[in-house]
Amino acid sequence: MEELLEVLQDIKDDVDFETCTTLIDDHILDSFDILQLISSLNDTFDISIPASEIVPENFNSAEALWKMVQKLQEE
Repeated sequence: MEELLEVLQDIKDDVDFETCTTLIDDHILDSFDILQLISSLNDTFDISIPASEIVPENFNSAEALWKMVQKLQEE
């Protein structure tokens, strides 16, 4: 999870990712941030995020992102 928080901070360093649960709903992350995040997550965690996983529920919080990363690493 620590590594994920570092990736998120690299993309937007003025957000408290540990407590924020509305990253998409409140437009904290824009579409460019999401593309950058997907690329970073793929590289950092050696996963491939399929289009079916690119939904707001998976990107609204660091915790949701972490659950998605863990699920994809198991596959």
